[in-house]
Amino acid sequence: MLCDNGRVYTGCNIENASYSLTVCAERVAAFRAVSDGARRFVALAVTGGPAGDTGRCTPPCGSCRQVLYEFGGPDMQILLRDGAYRLGDLLPKGFGPEALS
Repeated sequence: MLCDNGRVYTGCNIENASYSLTVCAERVAAFRAVSDGARRFVALAVTGGPAGDTGRCTPPCGSCRQVLYEFGGPDMQILLRDGAYRLGDLLPKGFGPEALS
């Protein structure tokens, strides 16, 4: 994850026997960035995909898209194996901080 302060934060999946407690790599990177003081995300590169399938990519899940939208907004770039996307295209009509005022 690239933040507007120029720093890059990495993440990995944190698996758990109770699947609902698993945390995706995207959210791990986001939480690391926020806990370090970053407040604006610029871009995220996702390098993973289904095991053994190097041709397919796995975009961020819905929960991750929501967290990324909080700090990146609709213009944040999401880089996948098959191209670059705007977060707003992956999460149309996203719910961000402006929806709370």
